[in-house]
Amino acid sequence: MNLLDENMIESWQILLEKQEYHALRQALDGLNPVDLAHFISQLSAEQATLTFRTLPKDQEVDVFAELDADTQQAIISAVSDREIADIIEDLAVDDAVDMLEEFPAHLVKRVLQNSSKQTRSLINQFFRYPENSAGSIMTAEYTDLKKGMSVEDAIKRIRRTGEDRETIYTCYVIDSTRVLEGVVTVKDLLLAYDGQLIDDIMETEVISVITTEDQEVAANMLMKYDLMSLPVVDAENRLVGIVTVDDAVDVLQEETTEDIERMAGIAPSEKPYSKSSVLSIARNRLPWLLVLMVSGMVTGSILGHYEKAFDAIPLLVTFIPMLTSTGGNAGSQASTMVIRSMALGDLTFRNFWSVIWKELRVALIVAVPLAAVNFARMLIFYPGNTLVSLTVSLAMIATVILSKIMGGVLPMVANVVHIDPALMAAPLITTIVDASTLVVYFTIAGLLLGI
Repeated sequence: MNLLDENMIESWQILLEKQEYHALRQALDGLNPVDLAHFISQLSAEQATLTFRTLPKDQEVDVFAELDADTQQAIISAVSDREIADIIEDLAVDDAVDMLEEFPAHLVKRVLQNSSKQTRSLINQFFRYPENSAGSIMTAEYTDLKKGMSVEDAIKRIRRTGEDRETIYTCYVIDSTRVLEGVVTVKDLLLAYDGQLIDDIMETEVISVITTEDQEVAANMLMKYDLMSLPVVDAENRLVGIVTVDDAVDVLQEETTEDIERMAGIAPSEKPYSKSSVLSIARNRLPWLLVLMVSGMVTGSILGHYEKAFDAIPLLVTFIPMLTSTGGNAGSQASTMVIRSMALGDLTFRNFWSVIWKELRVALIVAVPLAAVNFARMLIFYPGNTLVSLTVSLAMIATVILSKIMGGVLPMVANVVHIDPALMAAPLITTIVDASTLVVYFTIAGLLLGI
């Protein structure tokens, strides 16, 4: 929940415009970094930089990590080399990597030139991991303990190094070659005797992820096993970093947004709507609109093929929108549920036949009442057209069954051939279902009505 209100924001803007920076500094001191970042991100580049510079030193890095990429870039472009060094050295490595991935080459070069050798080495190491992999979102600021340590020595190490760590609650036990051996919590250490070895109290069945694994897999593992952090290892099971809960939340939010955009027939955008230009929004939407327009021509060609049926019984045309709309909605319902279940790891291609069987039963349960209501309505409003009413109602049942099954299996097929399953949601699946509905409708009409 945003703790800022309009009056507070307005008062800060007045202080900023009047250049009363000391009063602004006092007003902003101690406020939540997320709220401050939200306020600064709404300002112009010049005002954002001025406001950032008024912040107390102990707030700057926390606020900077929460800023959007455009505001970060504006600030880095404006501040001195010394200020860049202060920011980058205090910033968590994963946050620094996320920032640099959005920066143009000249700014990346400037930031790296003002980083310490150790920080620069860590950042370069992260850059070597594939984009959107677990390695690309992990942090190197974790708490590690050596196998064979006593509980007393382990606690001393945590006290000595914990201030610079992302989390100290979960500690990872490694051997002399950094191979991950176990995991132990601070609670376990505090409840154990000082002389005990951590080997005796650590959990050896460690849930981990490889650096090259997809970031969404890592985020889902954190949520599935209810972990505070997830260790990231290389191919030899050597500990190289951890993914924390806040990283997982960011990944899941990003992936969900991307899926929603794809399901709406929009190319994913890295910027929020308020920050996107009209041209970039149009560029993201146009390609799919063209694809859907061209695919919609298939529907037109099918209608042209059955032109004689319209001439024989013009009433048939009246029910095409109802059938295609119902089919599209039925398919979208199924595809949305299946796509979400796949994203959560609940469904894989191994469930192909069980999905078909389930969607078939669901389709029958919902299709029969729909067809019955439609049949009764048509008998009332179109008396004397019993066969036409039966044709439309049977087409309704067939359409719902076909749409549900297609909506259930197409995302799974897409995933197997390495296409984003979200593409198989509305409006693409609606277009596919529309064409199938017309073929089914006129096939039934030809059988029952002899046209």
